[in-house]
Amino acid sequence: MKKQIIGTMCLAALMSSCHIYKSYDRPETIDAQGIYRDSISAVDTLAADTASMGNLPWQEVFRDATLQALIEEGLASNVDMQAAILRVKEAKVMLTSARLSYLPSLNLAPQGTITSMDGHRAAQAYQLPAVASWEIDLFGKLLNSKRGQQAAYLKSKYARQAVRSQIICGIANIYYTLLMLDRQVEITTETAAIYKENVRAMEAMKVAGYVNEAGVAQMRAASHQVEASLLDLKRQVRETENSLSVLLAKAPQSIQRGKLEDQVMPEELTVGVPLQLLENRPDVKMAEMTLAGAYYSTNQARAAFYPSLRIGGTAGWTNGSGVAVSNPGIVMLQALASLTQPIFNNGKLVANLKVAKAEEEIARMNFQQKILEAGKEVSDALCLYETADKKLVEDKGRVEQLQKAVTYTKALFQSAESTYLEVLTAQQSLLSAELGEVADNFQRMQAVINLYSALGGGRE
Repeated sequence: MKKQIIGTMCLAALMSSCHIYKSYDRPETIDAQGIYRDSISAVDTLAADTASMGNLPWQEVFRDATLQALIEEGLASNVDMQAAILRVKEAKVMLTSARLSYLPSLNLAPQGTITSMDGHRAAQAYQLPAVASWEIDLFGKLLNSKRGQQAAYLKSKYARQAVRSQIICGIANIYYTLLMLDRQVEITTETAAIYKENVRAMEAMKVAGYVNEAGVAQMRAASHQVEASLLDLKRQVRETENSLSVLLAKAPQSIQRGKLEDQVMPEELTVGVPLQLLENRPDVKMAEMTLAGAYYSTNQARAAFYPSLRIGGTAGWTNGSGVAVSNPGIVMLQALASLTQPIFNNGKLVANLKVAKAEEEIARMNFQQKILEAGKEVSDALCLYETADKKLVEDKGRVEQLQKAVTYTKALFQSAESTYLEVLTAQQSLLSAELGEVADNFQRMQAVINLYSALGGGRE
Protein backbone atom coordinates (compact mmCIF):
# COMPACT_ATOMS: atom_id res chain seq x y z
CA MET A 1 0.00 0.00 0.00
CA LYS A 2 2.86 2.34 0.87
CA LYS A 3 4.49 1.62 -2.46
CA GLN A 4 1.28 2.55 -4.28
CA ILE A 5 1.04 5.86 -2.37
CA ILE A 6 4.68 6.68 -3.07
CA GLY A 7 4.21 5.77 -6.72
CA THR A 8 1.16 8.00 -6.98
CA MET A 9 3.00 10.91 -5.39
CA CYS A 10 5.94 10.49 -7.74
CA LEU A 11 3.62 10.37 -10.73
CA ALA A 12 1.84 13.54 -9.56
CA ALA A 13 5.16 15.31 -9.09
CA LEU A 14 6.23 14.23 -12.57
CA MET A 15 3.00 15.53 -14.08
CA SER A 16 3.39 18.84 -12.25
CA SER A 17 6.96 19.26 -13.45
CA CYS A 18 5.80 18.67 -17.01
CA HIS A 19 3.18 21.46 -16.68
CA ILE A 20 0.49 19.11 -17.98
CA TYR A 21 -2.10 20.38 -15.53
CA LYS A 22 -0.75 23.92 -15.11
CA SER A 23 -2.75 26.75 -16.65
CA TYR A 24 -1.12 29.45 -18.76
CA ASP A 25 0.73 32.29 -17.04
CA ARG A 26 2.29 35.23 -18.84
CA PRO A 27 6.03 34.51 -19.21
CA GLU A 28 8.29 36.57 -16.99
CA THR A 29 10.49 37.25 -20.02
CA ILE A 30 7.78 39.43 -21.59
CA ASP A 31 8.92 43.02 -21.11
CA ALA A 32 6.68 46.08 -21.51
CA GLN A 33 8.90 48.62 -19.79
CA GLY A 34 10.19 51.68 -21.63
CA ILE A 35 8.11 51.15 -24.78
CA TYR A 36 6.83 54.76 -24.88
CA ARG A 37 9.39 57.16 -26.28
CA ASP A 38 9.37 60.77 -25.15
CA SER A 39 8.23 62.97 -28.02
CA ILE A 40 10.60 65.76 -27.00
CA SER A 41 13.75 63.99 -25.94
CA ALA A 42 15.47 61.64 -28.36
CA VAL A 43 16.76 59.32 -25.65
CA ASP A 44 14.48 59.55 -22.61
CA THR A 45 11.59 57.22 -21.94
CA LEU A 46 8.19 58.87 -21.58
CA ALA A 47 6.93 59.02 -18.01
CA ALA A 48 3.83 56.86 -17.51
CA ASP A 49 0.40 58.41 -16.91
CA THR A 50 -2.10 57.11 -14.40
CA ALA A 51 -4.87 57.31 -16.99
CA SER A 52 -5.09 56.18 -20.58
CA MET A 53 -6.89 57.87 -23.44
CA GLY A 54 -7.70 54.39 -24.75
CA ASN A 55 -10.15 53.91 -21.87
CA LEU A 56 -12.35 56.79 -23.04
CA PRO A 57 -15.60 55.90 -24.84
CA TRP A 58 -15.30 56.76 -28.51
CA GLN A 59 -18.18 59.23 -28.19
CA GLU A 60 -15.98 61.40 -25.94
CA VAL A 61 -13.16 61.42 -28.47
CA PHE A 62 -15.22 61.97 -31.63
CA ARG A 63 -17.85 64.52 -30.67
CA ASP A 64 -19.28 65.44 -34.08
CA ALA A 65 -22.91 64.24 -34.07
CA THR A 66 -22.82 63.40 -37.78
CA LEU A 67 -19.63 61.37 -37.32
CA GLN A 68 -21.14 59.54 -34.35
CA ALA A 69 -24.13 58.54 -36.48
CA LEU A 70 -21.81 57.25 -39.21
CA ILE A 71 -19.80 55.21 -36.69
CA GLU A 72 -22.98 53.68 -35.26
CA GLU A 73 -24.08 52.79 -38.79
CA GLY A 74 -20.68 51.26 -39.55
CA LEU A 75 -20.66 49.13 -36.39
CA ALA A 76 -24.13 47.84 -37.25
CA SER A 77 -23.61 47.06 -40.95
CA ASN A 78 -19.90 46.70 -41.75
CA VAL A 79 -19.17 43.29 -43.29
CA ASP A 80 -15.92 42.74 -41.38
CA MET A 81 -17.71 43.48 -38.11
CA GLN A 82 -20.50 41.03 -38.86
CA ALA A 83 -17.96 38.37 -39.86
CA ALA A 84 -16.04 38.93 -36.60
CA ILE A 85 -19.26 38.48 -34.60
CA LEU A 86 -19.94 35.19 -36.39
CA ARG A 87 -16.40 33.98 -35.70
CA VAL A 88 -16.95 34.61 -31.99
CA LYS A 89 -20.10 32.47 -32.16
CA GLU A 90 -18.15 29.74 -33.96
CA ALA A 91 -15.43 29.77 -31.30
CA LYS A 92 -18.06 29.64 -28.54
CA VAL A 93 -19.63 26.56 -30.13
CA MET A 94 -16.21 24.88 -30.34
CA LEU A 95 -15.55 25.71 -26.68
CA THR A 96 -18.88 24.16 -25.69
CA SER A 97 -17.95 21.05 -27.68
CA ALA A 98 -14.59 20.84 -25.88
CA ARG A 99 -16.32 21.09 -22.50
CA LEU A 100 -18.78 18.33 -23.44
CA SER A 101 -15.89 16.03 -24.33
CA TYR A 102 -15.63 15.18 -20.60
CA LEU A 103 -19.02 13.45 -20.79
CA PRO A 104 -19.57 9.93 -22.14
CA SER A 105 -20.74 9.52 -25.70
CA LEU A 106 -23.90 7.48 -26.24
CA ASN A 107 -24.98 6.04 -29.59
CA LEU A 108 -27.78 3.77 -30.72
CA ALA A 109 -26.47 1.12 -33.18
CA PRO A 110 -29.25 -1.26 -34.31
CA GLN A 111 -28.18 -4.20 -36.53
CA GLY A 112 -30.08 -6.89 -38.39
CA THR A 113 -29.11 -9.98 -40.43
CA ILE A 114 -31.01 -12.51 -42.54
CA THR A 115 -29.28 -15.89 -43.05
CA SER A 116 -30.41 -18.79 -45.24
CA MET A 117 -28.46 -22.11 -45.47
CA ASP A 118 -29.13 -24.63 -48.33
CA GLY A 119 -32.52 -23.23 -49.11
CA HIS A 120 -33.78 -23.65 -45.56
CA ARG A 121 -35.97 -21.09 -43.94
CA ALA A 122 -34.11 -17.83 -43.40
CA ALA A 123 -33.10 -16.99 -39.86
CA GLN A 124 -33.56 -13.38 -38.84
CA ALA A 125 -31.32 -12.00 -36.13
CA TYR A 126 -31.19 -8.51 -34.68
CA GLN A 127 -29.42 -6.41 -32.11
CA LEU A 128 -30.69 -3.18 -30.54
CA PRO A 129 -27.73 -1.97 -28.50
CA ALA A 130 -26.97 1.43 -26.98
CA VAL A 131 -23.20 1.91 -27.04
CA ALA A 132 -21.50 4.17 -24.52
CA SER A 133 -17.88 5.31 -24.50
CA TRP A 134 -16.07 7.47 -21.96
CA GLU A 135 -12.48 8.63 -22.01
CA ILE A 136 -11.07 9.22 -18.54
CA ASP A 137 -8.87 12.31 -18.59
CA LEU A 138 -6.07 11.07 -16.33
CA PHE A 139 -3.24 13.03 -17.91
CA GLY A 140 -4.81 16.29 -19.03
CA LYS A 141 -5.43 15.61 -22.72
CA LEU A 142 -9.03 16.79 -22.60
CA LEU A 143 -8.20 19.47 -20.04
CA ASN A 144 -5.57 21.09 -22.26
CA SER A 145 -7.78 20.72 -25.31
CA LYS A 146 -10.56 22.59 -23.49
CA ARG A 147 -8.18 25.28 -22.26
CA GLY A 148 -6.72 25.68 -25.73
CA GLN A 149 -10.21 26.11 -27.15
CA GLN A 150 -10.97 28.65 -24.44
CA ALA A 151 -7.90 30.63 -25.51
CA ALA A 152 -9.15 30.44 -29.11
CA TYR A 153 -12.55 31.74 -27.99
CA LEU A 154 -10.96 34.68 -26.16
CA LYS A 155 -8.79 35.35 -29.20
CA SER A 156 -11.90 35.57 -31.39
CA LYS A 157 -13.45 38.05 -28.93
CA TYR A 158 -10.33 40.20 -29.03
CA ALA A 159 -10.36 39.94 -32.82
CA ARG A 160 -13.90 41.33 -32.78
CA GLN A 161 -12.72 44.15 -30.55
CA ALA A 162 -9.84 44.85 -32.95
CA VAL A 163 -12.24 45.05 -35.88
CA ARG A 164 -14.51 47.32 -33.87
CA SER A 165 -11.61 49.67 -33.09
CA GLN A 166 -10.49 49.64 -36.72
CA ILE A 167 -13.99 50.52 -37.94
CA ILE A 168 -14.41 53.37 -35.43
CA CYS A 169 -11.01 54.90 -36.17
CA GLY A 170 -11.26 54.15 -39.89
CA ILE A 171 -14.58 55.95 -40.26
CA ALA A 172 -13.28 58.89 -38.21
CA ASN A 173 -10.13 59.11 -40.33
CA ILE A 174 -12.04 59.11 -43.62
CA TYR A 175 -14.59 61.57 -42.24
CA TYR A 176 -11.91 64.06 -41.22
CA THR A 177 -10.21 63.53 -44.57
CA LEU A 178 -13.44 64.62 -46.24
CA LEU A 179 -13.60 67.72 -44.05
CA MET A 180 -10.01 68.57 -44.95
CA LEU A 181 -10.70 68.14 -48.66
CA ASP A 182 -13.88 70.24 -48.37
CA ARG A 183 -11.88 73.05 -46.83
CA GLN A 184 -9.17 72.77 -49.49
CA VAL A 185 -11.84 72.86 -52.20
CA GLU A 186 -13.30 75.97 -50.59
CA ILE A 187 -9.91 77.72 -50.47
CA THR A 188 -9.02 76.69 -54.01
CA THR A 189 -12.42 77.82 -55.33
CA GLU A 190 -11.94 81.26 -53.77
CA THR A 191 -8.41 81.41 -55.20
CA ALA A 192 -9.65 80.39 -58.66
CA ALA A 193 -12.15 83.27 -58.59
CA ILE A 194 -9.36 85.69 -57.64
CA TYR A 195 -7.19 84.42 -60.47
CA LYS A 196 -10.02 84.88 -62.98
CA GLU A 197 -10.48 88.45 -61.76
CA ASN A 198 -6.73 88.97 -62.10
CA VAL A 199 -6.85 87.74 -65.70
CA ARG A 200 -9.61 90.23 -66.50
CA ALA A 201 -7.64 93.01 -64.82
CA MET A 202 -4.48 92.09 -66.73
CA GLU A 203 -6.37 92.05 -70.04
CA ALA A 204 -7.75 95.54 -69.28
CA MET A 205 -4.26 96.76 -68.36
CA LYS A 206 -2.91 95.32 -71.60
CA VAL A 207 -5.46 97.35 -73.57
CA ALA A 208 -4.35 100.42 -71.62
CA GLY A 209 -0.73 99.63 -72.43
CA TYR A 210 0.45 98.94 -68.88
CA VAL A 211 1.39 95.25 -69.43
CA ASN A 212 2.33 93.15 -72.41
CA GLU A 213 0.88 89.91 -73.80
CA ALA A 214 3.46 87.83 -71.91
CA GLY A 215 2.10 89.03 -68.55
CA VAL A 216 -1.47 88.21 -69.57
CA ALA A 217 -0.44 84.75 -70.77
CA GLN A 218 1.37 84.07 -67.50
CA MET A 219 -1.69 85.01 -65.47
CA ARG A 220 -3.96 82.86 -67.65
CA ALA A 221 -1.62 79.87 -67.20
CA ALA A 222 -1.69 80.32 -63.42
CA SER A 223 -5.49 80.48 -63.51
CA HIS A 224 -5.66 77.23 -65.51
CA GLN A 225 -3.32 75.57 -63.02
CA VAL A 226 -5.57 76.49 -60.10
CA GLU A 227 -8.65 75.25 -61.99
CA ALA A 228 -6.90 71.94 -62.67
CA SER A 229 -5.96 71.50 -59.01
CA LEU A 230 -9.59 72.25 -58.07
CA LEU A 231 -10.78 69.45 -60.34
CA ASP A 232 -8.28 67.08 -58.75
CA LEU A 233 -9.47 67.97 -55.25
CA LYS A 234 -13.11 67.37 -56.24
CA ARG A 235 -12.11 63.97 -57.61
CA GLN A 236 -10.47 63.12 -54.28
CA VAL A 237 -13.63 64.16 -52.44
CA ARG A 238 -15.74 61.80 -54.53
CA GLU A 239 -13.30 58.92 -54.13
CA THR A 240 -13.16 59.46 -50.37
CA GLU A 241 -16.96 59.48 -50.18
CA ASN A 242 -16.98 56.21 -52.10
CA SER A 243 -14.47 54.66 -49.68
CA LEU A 244 -16.54 55.68 -46.68
CA SER A 245 -19.72 54.35 -48.31
CA VAL A 246 -18.13 50.94 -48.82
CA LEU A 247 -16.90 50.93 -45.21
CA LEU A 248 -20.54 51.52 -44.22
CA ALA A 249 -21.59 48.57 -46.42
CA LYS A 250 -23.63 50.63 -48.86
CA ALA A 251 -23.35 51.76 -52.46
CA PRO A 252 -21.08 54.76 -53.21
CA GLN A 253 -22.98 57.96 -52.49
CA SER A 254 -22.72 61.47 -51.12
CA ILE A 255 -21.90 61.68 -47.41
CA GLN A 256 -23.49 64.27 -45.14
CA ARG A 257 -20.85 65.96 -42.98
CA GLY A 258 -19.90 69.02 -40.92
CA LYS A 259 -17.04 71.49 -41.25
CA LEU A 260 -13.38 71.16 -40.35
CA GLU A 261 -13.31 74.31 -38.24
CA ASP A 262 -16.20 73.07 -36.06
CA GLN A 263 -14.38 69.94 -34.87
CA VAL A 264 -13.38 69.65 -31.21
CA MET A 265 -10.67 67.15 -30.30
CA PRO A 266 -9.23 66.17 -26.89
CA GLU A 267 -6.46 68.55 -25.91
CA GLU A 268 -4.78 66.42 -23.23
CA LEU A 269 -3.39 63.13 -24.51
CA THR A 270 -2.65 60.50 -21.84
CA VAL A 271 -1.12 57.12 -22.61
CA GLY A 272 -1.28 55.24 -19.29
CA VAL A 273 1.30 52.78 -17.98
CA PRO A 274 2.89 50.30 -20.39
CA LEU A 275 1.25 47.30 -18.71
CA GLN A 276 -2.19 48.77 -19.50
CA LEU A 277 -1.34 48.35 -23.14
CA LEU A 278 -1.24 44.57 -22.62
CA GLU A 279 -4.78 44.62 -21.28
CA ASN A 280 -6.27 47.22 -23.62
CA ARG A 281 -5.03 46.57 -27.13
CA PRO A 282 -7.01 43.78 -28.79
CA ASP A 283 -4.19 42.79 -31.15
CA VAL A 284 -1.76 42.48 -28.22
CA LYS A 285 -4.28 40.28 -26.37
CA MET A 286 -4.77 38.24 -29.54
CA ALA A 287 -1.02 37.62 -29.66
CA GLU A 288 -1.09 36.53 -26.01
CA MET A 289 -4.00 34.17 -26.62
CA THR A 290 -2.04 32.69 -29.52
CA LEU A 291 0.79 32.08 -27.04
CA ALA A 292 -1.65 30.54 -24.54
CA GLY A 293 -3.03 28.25 -27.24
CA ALA A 294 0.50 27.18 -28.19
CA TYR A 295 1.26 26.52 -24.50
CA TYR A 296 -1.74 24.18 -24.22
CA SER A 297 -0.80 22.49 -27.50
CA THR A 298 2.61 21.74 -25.97
CA ASN A 299 0.87 20.30 -22.92
CA GLN A 300 -1.23 18.10 -25.18
CA ALA A 301 1.90 16.90 -26.97
CA ARG A 302 3.43 16.01 -23.57
CA ALA A 303 0.25 14.25 -22.44
CA ALA A 304 0.34 12.07 -25.54
CA PHE A 305 3.28 10.16 -23.98
CA TYR A 306 1.07 8.90 -21.15
CA PRO A 307 -1.60 6.19 -21.11
CA SER A 308 -5.15 6.66 -22.33
CA LEU A 309 -7.98 5.04 -20.39
CA ARG A 310 -11.30 4.45 -22.09
CA ILE A 311 -14.37 2.81 -20.60
CA GLY A 312 -17.15 1.53 -22.80
CA GLY A 313 -20.34 -0.44 -22.49
CA THR A 314 -23.18 -1.91 -24.51
CA ALA A 315 -26.76 -2.50 -23.38
CA GLY A 316 -29.75 -3.65 -25.41
CA TRP A 317 -31.66 -6.58 -26.81
CA THR A 318 -30.72 -9.39 -29.24
CA ASN A 319 -32.19 -12.63 -30.47
CA GLY A 320 -28.86 -13.95 -31.74
CA SER A 321 -26.39 -15.58 -29.40
CA GLY A 322 -23.84 -16.31 -32.08
CA VAL A 323 -24.84 -20.01 -32.13
CA ALA A 324 -28.58 -19.99 -32.68
CA VAL A 325 -31.45 -17.57 -33.10
CA SER A 326 -34.02 -17.45 -30.34
CA ASN A 327 -37.21 -15.52 -29.98
CA PRO A 328 -38.14 -13.46 -28.13
CA GLY A 329 -34.90 -11.51 -27.72
CA ILE A 330 -32.88 -11.38 -24.54
CA VAL A 331 -31.18 -8.55 -22.71
CA MET A 332 -27.55 -8.02 -23.69
CA LEU A 333 -25.03 -6.26 -21.38
CA GLN A 334 -21.33 -5.74 -21.97
CA ALA A 335 -18.64 -3.63 -20.29
CA LEU A 336 -15.17 -2.87 -21.63
CA ALA A 337 -12.17 -0.97 -20.31
CA SER A 338 -9.00 -0.34 -22.31
CA LEU A 339 -5.68 1.20 -21.34
CA THR A 340 -3.32 2.30 -24.11
CA GLN A 341 0.28 3.17 -23.33
CA PRO A 342 2.35 4.49 -26.26
CA ILE A 343 5.65 2.62 -26.60
CA PHE A 344 6.91 3.16 -30.13
CA ASN A 345 5.25 5.44 -32.69
CA ASN A 346 8.00 5.97 -35.26
CA GLY A 347 9.16 9.11 -33.46
CA LYS A 348 5.86 10.91 -34.07
CA LEU A 349 5.24 11.81 -30.44
CA VAL A 350 8.74 13.20 -29.98
CA ALA A 351 8.47 15.13 -33.25
CA ASN A 352 5.06 16.55 -32.28
CA LEU A 353 6.45 17.72 -28.93
CA LYS A 354 9.45 19.41 -30.56
CA VAL A 355 7.21 21.13 -33.08
CA ALA A 356 4.81 22.27 -30.35
CA LYS A 357 7.68 23.71 -28.29
CA ALA A 358 9.02 25.56 -31.34
CA GLU A 359 5.57 26.99 -32.11
CA GLU A 360 5.21 28.09 -28.49
CA GLU A 361 8.55 29.91 -28.66
CA ILE A 362 7.54 31.55 -31.94
CA ALA A 363 4.27 32.69 -30.35
CA ARG A 364 6.19 34.10 -27.38
CA MET A 365 8.52 36.08 -29.67
CA ASN A 366 5.55 37.35 -31.71
CA PHE A 367 3.84 38.47 -28.49
CA GLN A 368 6.90 40.45 -27.44
CA GLN A 369 7.23 41.91 -30.94
CA LYS A 370 3.57 42.97 -30.93
CA ILE A 371 4.19 44.85 -27.66
CA LEU A 372 7.16 46.66 -29.20
CA GLU A 373 5.11 47.55 -32.29
CA ALA A 374 2.31 48.86 -30.09
CA GLY A 375 4.79 51.05 -28.21
CA LYS A 376 6.12 52.34 -31.52
CA GLU A 377 2.62 53.28 -32.69
CA VAL A 378 1.94 55.18 -29.46
CA SER A 379 5.28 56.99 -29.71
CA ASP A 380 4.70 57.85 -33.38
CA ALA A 381 1.23 59.21 -32.67
CA LEU A 382 2.50 61.40 -29.82
CA CYS A 383 5.30 62.74 -32.00
CA LEU A 384 2.90 63.39 -34.89
CA TYR A 385 0.51 65.31 -32.65
CA GLU A 386 3.21 67.47 -31.13
CA THR A 387 4.78 68.17 -34.52
CA ALA A 388 1.45 69.05 -36.15
CA ASP A 389 0.52 71.26 -33.19
CA LYS A 390 3.74 73.25 -33.50
CA LYS A 391 3.47 73.44 -37.27
CA LEU A 392 -0.02 74.93 -36.98
CA VAL A 393 1.38 77.85 -35.01
CA GLU A 394 3.95 78.44 -37.74
CA ASP A 395 1.32 77.95 -40.48
CA LYS A 396 -0.94 80.63 -39.02
CA GLY A 397 1.92 83.10 -38.85
CA ARG A 398 2.93 82.27 -42.41
CA VAL A 399 -0.60 82.74 -43.76
CA GLU A 400 -0.96 86.09 -42.00
CA GLN A 401 2.29 87.38 -43.44
CA LEU A 402 1.53 86.12 -46.96
CA GLN A 403 -1.90 87.77 -46.87
CA LYS A 404 -0.13 91.06 -46.12
CA ALA A 405 2.40 90.33 -48.87
CA VAL A 406 -0.39 89.86 -51.44
CA THR A 407 -2.06 93.10 -50.40
CA TYR A 408 1.21 95.07 -50.51
CA THR A 409 2.30 93.55 -53.82
CA LYS A 410 -1.02 94.39 -55.49
CA ALA A 411 -0.76 97.97 -54.26
CA LEU A 412 2.81 98.24 -55.57
CA PHE A 413 1.78 96.71 -58.89
CA GLN A 414 -1.02 99.22 -59.32
CA SER A 415 1.45 102.04 -58.69
CA ALA A 416 3.90 100.49 -61.18
CA GLU A 417 6.44 99.75 -58.43
CA SER A 418 6.09 95.98 -58.77
CA THR A 419 5.70 93.46 -61.59
CA TYR A 420 2.84 91.08 -62.34
CA LEU A 421 5.24 88.18 -61.62
CA GLU A 422 5.65 89.31 -58.00
CA VAL A 423 1.87 89.49 -57.60
CA LEU A 424 1.50 86.00 -59.06
CA THR A 425 4.22 84.58 -56.85
CA ALA A 426 2.67 86.09 -53.71
CA GLN A 427 -0.77 84.66 -54.53
CA GLN A 428 0.63 81.19 -55.27
CA SER A 429 2.56 81.23 -51.99
CA LEU A 430 -0.58 82.22 -50.10
CA LEU A 431 -2.59 79.41 -51.67
CA SER A 432 0.10 76.89 -50.79
CA ALA A 433 0.27 78.15 -47.21
CA GLU A 434 -3.51 78.01 -46.71
CA LEU A 435 -3.70 74.47 -48.07
CA GLY A 436 -0.75 73.49 -45.88
CA GLU A 437 -2.44 74.89 -42.78
CA VAL A 438 -5.53 72.79 -43.49
CA ALA A 439 -3.38 69.68 -44.04
CA ASP A 440 -1.52 70.21 -40.77
CA ASN A 441 -4.81 70.69 -38.91
CA PHE A 442 -5.99 67.38 -40.32
CA GLN A 443 -2.66 65.78 -39.39
CA ARG A 444 -3.20 66.77 -35.75
CA MET A 445 -6.66 65.18 -35.86
CA GLN A 446 -5.12 62.08 -37.43
CA ALA A 447 -2.59 61.93 -34.59
CA VAL A 448 -5.45 61.84 -32.07
CA ILE A 449 -7.10 59.03 -34.02
CA ASN A 450 -3.83 57.10 -34.27
CA LEU A 451 -3.12 57.45 -30.55
CA TYR A 452 -6.65 56.40 -29.61
CA SER A 453 -6.30 53.33 -31.82
CA ALA A 454 -2.77 52.57 -30.59
CA LEU A 455 -3.99 52.60 -26.97
CA GLY A 456 -6.80 50.14 -27.71
CA GLY A 457 -9.62 52.67 -27.85
CA GLY A 458 -13.10 51.81 -29.04
CA ARG A 459 -13.54 48.69 -26.91
CA GLU A 460 -17.00 47.67 -25.77
